Parts: sequence; C-alpha cells; structure tokens
Amino acid sequence: MSELEILAASAADLLTMRRWAADEGWDPGRSDVLAFGAADPSGFLVGRLNGEPIACCSGVRYGTDYGFLGFYIARPEVRGHGYGIQLWNAVMDHLVGRTVGLDGVVDQQENYQKSGFQRALNHVRYSGVPAVGETPGGVELVDARSVPFRQLAEYDRRFFPAERDAFLSLWVNLPGHRSLVAIQDGRLAGFGVLRPTDSGSRVGPLYAASDEIASAVLAGLVGPGEEVAIDVPDVNAPAVRLAERFGLVPTFECARMYAGGPAPDVDQAGIFATTTLELG
Repeated sequence: MSELEILAASAADLLTMRRWAADEGWDPGRSDVLAFGAADPSGFLVGRLNGEPIACCSGVRYGTDYGFLGFYIARPEVRGHGYGIQLWNAVMDHLVGRTVGLDGVVDQQENYQKSGFQRALNHVRYSGVPAVGETPGGVELVDARSVPFRQLAEYDRRFFPAERDAFLSLWVNLPGHRSLVAIQDGRLAGFGVLRPTDSGSRVGPLYAASDEIASAVLAGLVGPGEEVAIDVPDVNAPAVRLAERFGLVPTFECARMYAGGPAPDVDQAGIFATTTLELG
C-alpha cells in the first residue's frame, strides 16, 4: 500500500470535497464550503497518493469542548485499503478531549458505535415541493441580514452547542442564500436559511418557538414550485408533522451520534431542521 500524505485542505480542496459529497448523493449546497472553511481552517483534511487527492475527512472544533466530524469520504476506487481510517484517526486527534458529534449514514453506524459513538436521534430528510399555506397573524418576517448580528448569534446559541460566529456571519450572506427571521411580540422567535443545491434547495437551520412560526419562516423562504429538502430531527414530533403537512416525504436518514461526552444540552424542541449534516 502506498503511503498516504495527509494535509490541511486548501480552498481548492474544499471544492473537491464538496464535489465528492455530491457524488455520494448528499446534495450539499453550492456555496456551503465558502462558510465551512471559516468555521475551523485547520479542521478539513485531505489524503493524497502521489500528489492526487483520494480521501478526506473534517473535524471542526467549536469553542473549547465541542467538535463535529464530517466529509468522511474515500473515493470508490481506493476503498478497502485503509486510507479512510487514516483520515479518521487524524481528525479524531484534531478533536481529542472534546465531545464529538457526527451524522452517520445507515451502513456506517455500526462502525461508529465500535469507535465509541452513541446514537442520540435520527435526522430524516424530507423532500419535495412544499404546499405553502397562509402566514399566521402576529408574525413579521424580515431579512436575517438586517437584524443586529449579535442578536442572531445569541439566538443560534440556544440551538447549537457552541459559538460559531464566523460560520454564521457567512451563512446568512453567501451567494444564493436566503435568510429570514421571525419577529413576534418584538422578539426574535424564528430563524431559517435556504440555500441552492444541485438538485433544488436545502433549508437549514430552521429554528422556531412554535410550529406555526416554523411554518411561517419555511413558507417565506421557499419560492413557488421550488424543490426543497430539510433534515428534521425525529425527536421533534411537531417538526415531523410540519414537514408532512407541507407535503414533503422522507428520502434519506442518518443518525446524530456523539462520543467523548453526552449529547449537548440544546433547545431541541425549537430545532425544526438542522443546519447541515457536515458541520452540525
């Protein structure tokens, strides 16, 4: 077996990783990696054989005690040679001492359990053209870029285990992204971002104080006849019912798993769609 060289990803490598994720059918957003790199510039690793990239993995560090693993990909032609596990080990070294989360596809969950990861919930991807209803009264939708960023970042921290300001500031501003917040009784009560993919659009995150507010934000984000997908935590029954009420159907499933500590304490009832399966 040739020796694998593992290096931090370049900006060009991030685009390659996005293309590989698309090849796996994960349908990443077209501009996602422009924000991903800012989350942890040293957290994206690429393995090369004779200078050619053949595998990748990411381990994004948030704050001092949380991390998230994603982009665990070896190209089909080199699988079974141990290259992927070398990337995995390098990423886990990068995340040592932290609670680590990941979203594991079904056929890899047993392997993740052998590495100490335990399932906390499932993310179910619901897809389709939403049947958009009326926006409930008393809810004002405004462009998320127009609210004070500190207010938006503090709201995000209710639902995410650590500060991620660099990522978030880009996430609401990337080309093609639409971002809305819901204001109710003068307070921020919902937040959502829609981004284009190769097959339609993805919504994430979608946070809300109630299913009515989540419905308003989702309806405001989606254009007429637009194909969308949202990754819904199955432990949030109102979120599941919302997706079904909009006429979306399950198309993919993975498990949110954690190792190194318990599942983070977040406002799970307010998460109607997770931000991404790659970075949490």
